[in-house]
Amino acid sequence: MTSTPTIDRYAVLGHPVAHSRSPAIHAAFAAQTGQTLDYGRLECPLDGFTDTVRRFARDGARGCNVTVPFKFEALALAARATERAALAGAANTLRFDTEGWLADNTDGVGLVRDLEHNAGRTLAGRSLLLVGAGGAAAGVLGPLLAARPARLVLANRTPEKAVALVASHSHWAARHGVALSACSLDEASRAAAFDTLINASASSLAGAASPVAASVLAPGALAVDLMYGAAAAPFMTWARGAGAQARDGLGMLVEQAAEAFFLWRGVRPDTAPVLHALRQQVDTA
Repeated sequence: MTSTPTIDRYAVLGHPVAHSRSPAIHAAFAAQTGQTLDYGRLECPLDGFTDTVRRFARDGARGCNVTVPFKFEALALAARATERAALAGAANTLRFDTEGWLADNTDGVGLVRDLEHNAGRTLAGRSLLLVGAGGAAAGVLGPLLAARPARLVLANRTPEKAVALVASHSHWAARHGVALSACSLDEASRAAAFDTLINASASSLAGAASPVAASVLAPGALAVDLMYGAAAAPFMTWARGAGAQARDGLGMLVEQAAEAFFLWRGVRPDTAPVLHALRQQVDTA
């Protein structure tokens, strides 16, 4: 009798997680690359992430993605971490290796890849304003610095949080030759204009157009919101009205998923057709 081969299992874990597009993205990657796997969703109780992910691993799963609000817990569960996950202090990807779990954070590299390859915006030598100092900003700051902009200013409603995040990345900024500083939102709006604005704050979730004034945008600037779909619509409208090139976080979503797929499977999928199909779905919705 021929035994049925075991299918490698993965999932996205979070709270909430029913809205996640990750299963569709990874199914498209698997079909494209000829990989056989099963990718689902696991809703975790707010006080039950650790038990849920450990049970998932014990049941034979190979890895998982982690979304809010568990990225900090995910890093703490892993025996090993990539340099970018350790720098961020949070992980969105776990690989269940037998010699010890590996934690990674693919958010920042996904953002950089989207901006440089999909949007055609080279970051080296540019001036960047990153708004927000929470988990989203922490996840992308390291890879943004590694892209070697001339300067990066981190602005936040609570300046102390921005100062702390800058302090934890100061050595990394120096290593890549980037002038890194922190300020309040008001101070950012009075600073010299920036080539690129990245909104990593929660302003879009609150329905706000932008946490900073349009004066932060240099002529022809790129304005990016890490949200996508309806949540990013007010920001996108604001950015276009200010004369900027507006971009949402859909490309980042696909690119960070591709990086996780590569970590798990050793194969890098072509993101362009997947992003194109997903863009059509989101725009139609």
